[in-house]
Amino acid sequence: MRRKIIAGNWKMNLKYDEAKVLAAAICEGEGTYRHDVILCPSFLYLTALAEILKGSKVALGAQNCADREHGAFTGEVSAPMLASIGVPYVIIGHSERRIYYHESHAMLKDKIDIALAHGLKPIFCCGETKEIRLDEQQENYVERQLEDSLFHLSEDDIQRVIIAYEPVWAIGTGLTATPQQAQDMHHFIRTRIAARYGRDIAERIIIQYGGSMKPDNAAELLSQPDVDGGLIGGASLKADDFKAIIGAV
Repeated sequence: MRRKIIAGNWKMNLKYDEAKVLAAAICEGEGTYRHDVILCPSFLYLTALAEILKGSKVALGAQNCADREHGAFTGEVSAPMLASIGVPYVIIGHSERRIYYHESHAMLKDKIDIALAHGLKPIFCCGETKEIRLDEQQENYVERQLEDSLFHLSEDDIQRVIIAYEPVWAIGTGLTATPQQAQDMHHFIRTRIAARYGRDIAERIIIQYGGSMKPDNAAELLSQPDVDGGLIGGASLKADDFKAIIGAV
């Protein structure tokens, strides 16, 4: 049976002391958590949070990595750098990176390859905009994202990737996909993986939901058979809300 993973994407939020307080609060009671938990703070806070999380069941993730291993790329952070400080997870292809920083499928493919080569576990984001959903093209759009950035991977490597389906129209808009809409897209993604890699591998891949999951809708979303956790934005910035989601199912 697939485990559920709840990941908190703090985005560009929290001052240093606030981040440490929040991480410590989330670690409180972590022995009772039924699901795996990952915190993804700013790059600046990774080493400090690594100390806070040491010995706990809460893991650490980065919000992004460069598509190059090293070189004259001012302001970038590479996968080898993250691996060198013991960060096990990295978010790749978040919709905000795709939209605001024009990250292409080819660039994300390179990021995936570099992350895996250095022992990181990517959380690969995919999902459609409101316009694509209204045109009922969401399946074709997401399939293209998978094919162009993931489906070159070997059977071993694809199983090291977590997929996060994020309907872009439900991020920070107050809208949320219905549990059935989420299940339908998660099931579609799993069928595409099965078509490429076989049913056994598809059944082992973790597919998170990343569209405004909150304490009041988490249980119903997480109870869907193909929803294997959540990539949480705003609700991960409040310890009580985030812990409520972790304990929802």
